[in-house]
Amino acid sequence: MTYLRYPLGAVLAAVVATGALAEEKPVRGGILEYAVKSEAPTFDCAGSATYAVMHAVSPFYSMLLKVDLENYPNLKGDLAKSWTVSDDFKTITFELHPNVKFHDGSILTSEDVKATFERYRNPPQGQTSIIKAALEDIDTIETPSPTTVVFKLKAPNKAMIQIFAIPNACIYSAKKLNEDPNYPRQTIMGTGPFKFKEEVKGSHLSGERFEGYFREGLPYLDGFRAVLFTQSAAVINAIQGGQVMGEFRAVTPSERKTLEAAMGDKIKFYESDWSTLLLLMFNTEKPPFNDVRVRRALNLAIDRWGGSKGLAPTTLLRNVGGLSRPNGPFATPESELVKLPGFGKDIKAAREEAKRLLKEAGQENLKFTLHNRNIASPYTPTGVYLIDQWKQIGVEVTHSQVETKAYIETMNAGTYDVAIEFNNNVLEDPVHTLLQYLSYDKSPVNKSRAIDRELDGLFETMLREIDDNKRREALLAFEKRAIEQAYQVPILWWYRIVALNSRVKGWHMSPSHLFGQDLETVWLAPEK
Repeated sequence: MTYLRYPLGAVLAAVVATGALAEEKPVRGGILEYAVKSEAPTFDCAGSATYAVMHAVSPFYSMLLKVDLENYPNLKGDLAKSWTVSDDFKTITFELHPNVKFHDGSILTSEDVKATFERYRNPPQGQTSIIKAALEDIDTIETPSPTTVVFKLKAPNKAMIQIFAIPNACIYSAKKLNEDPNYPRQTIMGTGPFKFKEEVKGSHLSGERFEGYFREGLPYLDGFRAVLFTQSAAVINAIQGGQVMGEFRAVTPSERKTLEAAMGDKIKFYESDWSTLLLLMFNTEKPPFNDVRVRRALNLAIDRWGGSKGLAPTTLLRNVGGLSRPNGPFATPESELVKLPGFGKDIKAAREEAKRLLKEAGQENLKFTLHNRNIASPYTPTGVYLIDQWKQIGVEVTHSQVETKAYIETMNAGTYDVAIEFNNNVLEDPVHTLLQYLSYDKSPVNKSRAIDRELDGLFETMLREIDDNKRREALLAFEKRAIEQAYQVPILWWYRIVALNSRVKGWHMSPSHLFGQDLETVWLAPEK
């Protein structure tokens, strides 16, 4: 797949900030306190797809590359001073900045990069690596010098370079991994702009400026404090009261109105389409959800177009879309989308077909439990909406909402019936966004546990194909197959509104809430 550099306007629906965006000189100092609405279940960057991990630990780590948020979605170096890709797209060579220090004072070398990616490729027993499937093409990792690391691929892969810029690919210490392969789960020690200060369970996580950071003059902040909240209303109150200066995930449209009315020019808002969606996930190892007729019926019963209108004014949800971000470079046009099961606009006919399928499967009196996170937006209202939709076809559902750690543990164990799952499509290329739909034995992040070799084959075509038209054909065939089989299907895509105190400067908006969270260039303007 050719790596395309899309113009910013094609990716961001809008980026809006109240107040002037005049050039200002950064001021050094201050502690940034911001809200995180969920406690991180692990400190391992690739251990979980939840934003709670990256919003907690991103400031402590570096990656090989970054997405250049001022020139989205172009790439720029982080630990890599430069990099080259061979003409056959089978060799990627990185030259590292020399004398980069870990927070313990040791010097980062190519061996640290190698050890990190070997761990991501082959995680310790019992540990998840959400980027494992994306790294399957790597054959060998070579370290010809302390500042040179070479990735040799088994086959051409034009999209591989992008994975080195995903925020989940934090670089760890080879020495510490050798001592304990699981150290990243509970111990924070990287080369990022901030070093670990303290964690108080159920309260906050904090970091302080790393004076040995390899970029001279950065970071601007003295430190940060990620404050844990469990209720959205409490976050809004804390922003209004000045206890925190914002929350980098998103606020709802109604919360925006509240903050705007209360704070005026003391608050700024940034908006964008969001590369995150909610998925309806079926446990295909658990009857009757191993029956495609049951999965199809429950999918067909959902009025997504009506749901979008009803949920958008008060939640983070907005767009109806398929497997690729609506309005993004790989989105399926609405004229084609409506032909897919569950995405048509004749909900009456769809529900009649759903009832027929349940009867055929012997499940007219179907009852099950919907597993969900206890996060108010958008999880709670989405769960309530789905239960009402299924009631229309005679299905009785119990709504079980738990905190994030317990939610993820249940998903990993495969003990749920049906769940509301999320998919953070951090990068735009389908090679990276569709990994969650691959067979479970190839991609453990597929919590439906389905095995589908046809999907795997279509993905392989997208991975190796160079011609854009053929890639597009394979993508559409993949989407059609995935939605018809309904192992997991999109519910609605999110829309992102970030609210920050107007004193917060140097932060950049993007379609992913995982980018820009290292806080390297963030600074605080003096109080007026």
